[in-house]
Amino acid sequence: MKNFKGMNLYAKGRRSYIFVKKIRNKKIAFKVVINKKRTKNVIKNEYKYLKILNKYKIGPKLLNHKENYISYEFIDGVQIVPWMKKSDKKDILSVIKKILLQCYIMDLLNINKKELHHPLKHILVKNKTPIMIDFERCYSTKKPKNVTQFCQFIMSNNIQDILNNKKI
Repeated sequence: MKNFKGMNLYAKGRRSYIFVKKIRNKKIAFKVVINKKRTKNVIKNEYKYLKILNKYKIGPKLLNHKENYISYEFIDGVQIVPWMKKSDKKDILSVIKKILLQCYIMDLLNINKKELHHPLKHILVKNKTPIMIDFERCYSTKKPKNVTQFCQFIMSNNIQDILNNKKI
């Protein structure tokens, strides 16, 4: 953690901290592991999958990685549910379609992201563009379930209430 002094702590998760620093007028996020023993391959795994998915414009733009941290473009967006609550029908449908396309691409690549059945903190919306974050738990599988998981989320009571209120 010594190397990250002077940076602003943005968030603390179970396995890592997110620090943010402005470099050349751009905000950069640094994900730093909390405990190397407990979170053995978190950074290596996130780097591996972000490198693949960035080729398809999925996830934040990867910048760098070392053994104990990964850096990528900071996404200054709104979490998916609050964004849906304040957005109109046309924009919500457009964002859902874009998310489903990203999920479909990950399924074709045999990458399962997890968390997409409950992506409250894992999908941010910036300028009507959805951006998935937090790929540390991704894994390769012959039976990925990203589209299915996201459809489960869309069909949940909480989201159905929002969509019904918007007449979707």
